Amino acid sequence: GRVVLKRVLVLIDSRHGIKPVDREIMKMLDQAAVSYQLVLTKGDKIKPTALAAMREAVTAEARKFVAAYPDVLATSSDTGEGIAELRAAVVAAAQ
Repeated sequence: GRVVLKRVLVLIDSRHGIKPVDREIMKMLDQAAVSYQLVLTKGDKIKPTALAAMREAVTAEARKFVAAYPDVLATSSDTGEGIAELRAAVVAAAQ
């Protein structure tokens, strides 16, 4: 119920997808009416086709949750892929 909390970022390991503990957090955020966005991490650790498939699967799963932001981001701290998009999403959410 914190008004200053604009959006929570839920980090998901792209090698494993959404785990039961992630679903519990998502349910908790839904119940608290807190907007959140899923971010796939370690995108460089799997093949690009597997990452694209994982992103689609996570997006489909996120649609089942009311408070989930519809755009799932994929990032890699090693290669820097997706970091600019993540920064832009943070800035957009803060406005």
